[in-house]
Amino acid sequence: MPELPEVEALAGFLREHAVGAVIGRIDIAALSVLKTFDPPITELQGKDVTDAARFGKHLALRAGDLWLITHLSRGGWLRWVDNPSAAPPKPGKGPLALRIHFFTPEGATPAVDVTEAGTKKRLAVWVVRDPAQVASIARLGPDALTVTELEFAEILGGTTARLKTSLVDQSLLAGIGNAYSDEILHVAKLSPFASSSKLEPDAVATLYAAMRSVLSDAVSRSAGQDAARLKGEKRSGMRVHARTGLPCPVCGDPVREVAYVDRSFQYCATCQTAGKILADRRMSRLLK
Repeated sequence: MPELPEVEALAGFLREHAVGAVIGRIDIAALSVLKTFDPPITELQGKDVTDAARFGKHLALRAGDLWLITHLSRGGWLRWVDNPSAAPPKPGKGPLALRIHFFTPEGATPAVDVTEAGTKKRLAVWVVRDPAQVASIARLGPDALTVTELEFAEILGGTTARLKTSLVDQSLLAGIGNAYSDEILHVAKLSPFASSSKLEPDAVATLYAAMRSVLSDAVSRSAGQDAARLKGEKRSGMRVHARTGLPCPVCGDPVREVAYVDRSFQYCATCQTAGKILADRRMSRLLK
């Protein structure tokens, strides 16, 4: 799933390539992705693109008095196409959900394809006059890159959830998902199962510094990358996430995993839990 660094990079890419262009034809290949009907998406046609922005893990494109907002969810992605087909795509064929054609000041006619891989379709697109009209944006907590250390401490102190859960709860803190929460906790040398509200002040400060450094580093590495290279850049920078069984880059011990029904997270027992192996829900069920 694209998280704060990747969505920030996509917004930067759109600011560089789409701002100043005029929106042309919009092809809808998967009607189910549209979560609003008033104003209609066709009202974007003919409007100048004036900005691109990020709200948590939502990607937003501003055109005139309207915002086109996308949440890419787990399988969604964005692809810039310099020479798109003139023929409208056939609905329901392939991963394409939405194609937005542009007319640039230079006379080019590129497009942006919004795609979704996999069988679980969770990609969402809204057309609104104010981003706060999107319920999932209205519920966002402070952004992980702009929250102050004091605000961060108050957020953790106000919840009994485990650290892993607190970091990915968008109503508490916006922008962090499964992958970067693994990385942040590894850098901070804290257990994913530690209680948020019971964290000592020194540990809160360490976690805050780790969050800032991990996200800032990922944003720096992602900046300037085109959409096609962002996924690879994200994977290449991971220390523990999606590296089950591989050596921890700090201590060399194998990275371990806790698996749930449709997701998993990774950690280093030596660095983060004083050697304790966290319960793997998948194995626990098998052993019953």
